Amino acid sequence: MSKKNPNYISTTNACKLCKPLGACLAFKGIEGAVPYLHGSQGCATYMRRYIISHYNEPIDIASSSLSEKHAVYGGGPNLKLGLTNVAEKYHPAMIGIATTCLTETIGDDVSMYLDQYKKDTEGSQGLPDFVNVSTPSYSGTHMEGFHGAIYQVIAQRAEGGPQTETVNLLPGFVSSADYRLLKEIMADFGLDCTMLPDLSDTMDGPALLEYEKVPAGGTPLAAIKAMGRSRATIEFGRTLDSRESGGPALEEKFNIANHRLGMPIGIGETDTFFDLLSSLSGREIPEKYAGQRGRLVDAYVDGHKYIFGKRAIVYGEEDMVVGMSSFLAEIGIFPVLCASGGTSGHLAAAIAEVTGDTLPEQPQVHEGMDFFDISEMAENLEPDLIIGHSKGYPLAKKLNIPLIRVGFPIHDRVGGQRILHLGYSGAQQLFDMVTNAVIAKKQADSSVGYSYM
Repeated sequence: MSKKNPNYISTTNACKLCKPLGACLAFKGIEGAVPYLHGSQGCATYMRRYIISHYNEPIDIASSSLSEKHAVYGGGPNLKLGLTNVAEKYHPAMIGIATTCLTETIGDDVSMYLDQYKKDTEGSQGLPDFVNVSTPSYSGTHMEGFHGAIYQVIAQRAEGGPQTETVNLLPGFVSSADYRLLKEIMADFGLDCTMLPDLSDTMDGPALLEYEKVPAGGTPLAAIKAMGRSRATIEFGRTLDSRESGGPALEEKFNIANHRLGMPIGIGETDTFFDLLSSLSGREIPEKYAGQRGRLVDAYVDGHKYIFGKRAIVYGEEDMVVGMSSFLAEIGIFPVLCASGGTSGHLAAAIAEVTGDTLPEQPQVHEGMDFFDISEMAENLEPDLIIGHSKGYPLAKKLNIPLIRVGFPIHDRVGGQRILHLGYSGAQQLFDMVTNAVIAKKQADSSVGYSYM
């Protein structure tokens, strides 16, 4: 009798996080916004734990706190009560509502509930804006939740009208330091920019004497409404689904040209980004960045002897994996396995596009991966480095090779929100991290260790 393949294979230590978590982070990048989960209290607690341990910042995520009763009778009453409580206690400018597996499975119609709530509270003072997004975890990853939230914010809040000189920037999910860098770059090119989201301050703020329930910073709601009047959009992400992405939504609804690029990690991808900024601004690339690029090229030459020919496993969010693969290929490291928990269907093609002229052969590329799969494959690949977030630490320890921590989540080190990935300055930091990790590993394995005459 022939052996049948199982219809379902369990996930062991997933290489992704849940969809509503990504939506909550996107909402945190909007000025005056409070994320709200329509689901059980446990979901909000889990997400707060994950986010806090990466950013080392407090984050409040409201919840409709559904119980077994609401799974039978529906969660509408709890949703409405929770919205009132959040409005009274936090006085937010906006509440971003994301659904969970529970509420999607029982079929709660959040849009209908919100319409009812607005009618019931008509004339009330101090009510915030509402934006809702469908984010059941069984239908995607945290990155799809993140981009889905941005898409819905634009679809539900952007307005048209006379064109302005503003440029929209949709950078995707990067570190707080990356968001700060992008604002600086846009200003240096003289471009009036609306960046959505903006986690530069809301998830990496200064020490305060008193706790702020809604931290300062984020993309202003007025700027989001005006995004439909901008003259261009720049969107990072070679693997994005065009059907639910902010750039195409603005292009389709308001006829705003969308320029989709890869995440500007490394020289090649950053050059493409800067060339576009030069074209949009009508300005030459500022000397400041020409100097950064020149120093980065010099560093590549200086460190080449340490890292050329090394082999790396890269994992994480799909567009981060694409950007890191491009960077590794240009510094002489071979990415032998590129893995993600995402399932866009575009990962292999995107990696081939950014590395095809640089690598002698293409790496293994796999979507829908977990760390059990990655660990099994790693045994035969003989990697020298692992590059990704903290969930790869057990594998790095098992193989006794360095883990270069990038992306999200980083739980076993401080400063995950301050890691710079983008631009020439981000590539410089990454290059130094990678090269020094290789040198440290060589010293640790040597009987001599280190000496200098």
